[in-house]
Amino acid sequence: MKYKIGICDDDAAQRAYLAEIVADWTRKRHHLTEVKQYSDAKAFLFEYAEEKDFDILLLDIEMPEVSGIELAKTVRRENAGVQIVFVTGYYEYFSDGFDVSALHYLVKPVDAGKLLPVLDRAAENLSCRQRCVLVSTPDADRKLSLGDILYVEAQNVYVIVHTVRGDYRTRSTLAKFAQQLDETFFKVHRSYVAGLKYIMKITRSGITMTNGDQIPISRGMYDQVHAALIKYL
Repeated sequence: MKYKIGICDDDAAQRAYLAEIVADWTRKRHHLTEVKQYSDAKAFLFEYAEEKDFDILLLDIEMPEVSGIELAKTVRRENAGVQIVFVTGYYEYFSDGFDVSALHYLVKPVDAGKLLPVLDRAAENLSCRQRCVLVSTPDADRKLSLGDILYVEAQNVYVIVHTVRGDYRTRSTLAKFAQQLDETFFKVHRSYVAGLKYIMKITRSGITMTNGDQIPISRGMYDQVHAALIKYL
């Protein structure tokens, strides 16, 4: 698989340094990559309007006019799979990444030994996104990427597959449908299987997904779901 990587930072030296680390990762892991550098968010978004096929983004947070956080929010509205890594000099921005499901934060000056495993995780996540399930609906059979599935809900003899692109209803038991899923999903309730990457908040009474949907959590399951979420992260 070829990875298209965008580096956006208003510091030219920082962009060059990150590009060197990416090049080193490319050689060591024998990947194919296309790396593009941008001096600010506007320059990136101008090109992104025409080319939306980025796989990994390395984003500075503090940039003039449009911040890295705002850039990420714009991208995330259309692309659920792109792997977003923030590079920042300030710890106080860490909580902002939950809104855009950031893969990781790195504090400047970036250590190559820390960025390389993050890139490995990004590649692994992208690989998982290539897996699909086939869902039979009344009008057509649809191929859905696992990486697009928010959660699966059982309703009588059907399951509702909630995805970033819409909901799909198919005749199946939850147990049977769950056999098609992978370790990035967890059964949080007898009627719900949640995608760990899309869990935004978990309490002992329920789970909030990144799209705002609230789903229940079974009594006594909090610790198991919390452990699965920590392991995934």
